[in-house]
Amino acid sequence: MSTTIHRRDPGVITAVIALSGIVVSLMQTLVVPIIPKLPDLLHTTASDASWVITATLLAAAVVTPIAGRLGDMYGKRRIIIASLLVLVAGSVVCALSDSLVPVIVGRALQGLATGVIPVGISVLRDELPAARVGGAVSLVSATLGVGGAIGLPVSAAIVQYSNWHVLFWLAAGLGTACLLLVTLLLSESPNKSPGRFDAPGAAGLAAGLVLLLLPITKGGDWGWTSGTTLGLFGAGALVLALWARYEMRVSQPLVDIRVTVRRPVLFTNLASVLVGFAMYAMSLTLPQLLQSPEATGYGLGQSTLAAGLALAPGGLVMMALSPVSARITARHGARASLLIGVSVIGVGYGVGLLLMSQVWQIVVTSMIISAGVGIAYSAMPALIMGAVPVTETASANGVNALMRSVGTSTASAVMAAILANMTMQLGSARIPTEHGFRMTYVVAMLATAVGVLLTLAIPRTRAAAPELAAAPASAKVPATTRT
Repeated sequence: MSTTIHRRDPGVITAVIALSGIVVSLMQTLVVPIIPKLPDLLHTTASDASWVITATLLAAAVVTPIAGRLGDMYGKRRIIIASLLVLVAGSVVCALSDSLVPVIVGRALQGLATGVIPVGISVLRDELPAARVGGAVSLVSATLGVGGAIGLPVSAAIVQYSNWHVLFWLAAGLGTACLLLVTLLLSESPNKSPGRFDAPGAAGLAAGLVLLLLPITKGGDWGWTSGTTLGLFGAGALVLALWARYEMRVSQPLVDIRVTVRRPVLFTNLASVLVGFAMYAMSLTLPQLLQSPEATGYGLGQSTLAAGLALAPGGLVMMALSPVSARITARHGARASLLIGVSVIGVGYGVGLLLMSQVWQIVVTSMIISAGVGIAYSAMPALIMGAVPVTETASANGVNALMRSVGTSTASAVMAAILANMTMQLGSARIPTEHGFRMTYVVAMLATAVGVLLTLAIPRTRAAAPELAAAPASAKVPATTRT
């Protein structure tokens, strides 16, 4: 009886999935405040300690399309529960560890929970009334950025006033709370796509992504022209090409390549790479600028906690603008929402180039960029769901989330390379120069410019994607309807 009540309550469903999304996305920035301390905390080198970040990014990229397909096949609620269990397990492993390898394993497990967000978005399409889908999807999609923004000050406060292991105990507690809420308040979605799981396709995709993303995230340490880096790039491209050919021939593929290369899906996914890049560039660059010593002449000398608090309003802006994105989508289409969001991100970085000398100026920059990210992230699932069958929404959203992960991984490598190669000597340390920080802004602006062009290549549609939520499970949604 209670299950039926909760299934009819869109607010409960949306709140549970949104909270789970925030907790899962928080894992991306959970350890950012302790990155400089990781070598000492884990008794290792700086290069090896970077695997604590890399493991999470790689796991998140690999799992999102796989979790989406499993959700379509075996039940979305079941996959969300399994993902949250993995998150709790990984958090406990990290909380009990003081050495590198267990922490890397735990962080990889945390990354494997990222599939909660695309699968959760698909639950909204299945369970909510058509009129409520647009706003709910926008809200949950924005949690990809919100969790990361909120995680910075929370993590910084814990690190400043407590033991670093508390970070992971907190993650375990939040994951457990979400697990209980999902178990008690969500029911299984009726829309499934039964069949045989494409295990060879999953293995091929995982291998190709690892081979491709590993040199992106570690190229700065290995050398971008080293044999290892170039060899892995080549191997990754070859494996993914063979994987795509295999997926085209198998009867029940992990990823339907024919759907993925439809123009609306293809260009939305390509734009997602650039938005993910611009979002993560902010998370990496602005905290460093805020914490740079005042002796540099441009640094603002803020503590880790103060820097995190300065960026926290950005997360609130993302959340606040998700309904705005839904209204834009309902009136003008999801393409317009994405175009506005990407453009606002570019404006934010342009403002940042002019406003770098005061803390409040960094806050303003962060809020403008976050506003664009919130609008853009909210529009992407609507574009995807408007171009794929109802029974493939989870896997299609998983691929879209994968493309965002590719963008964040690339941003991590590019921004680190820029700041590492544009430095100045300050005492015994080398610090990124002001020109280096400005260059990161310029690169992010170029990424958004390309994102705008890709968004313009997405065909216009007559109806917003959320209206498709009422389509029956057996319906095949047309790719687009051009005006």
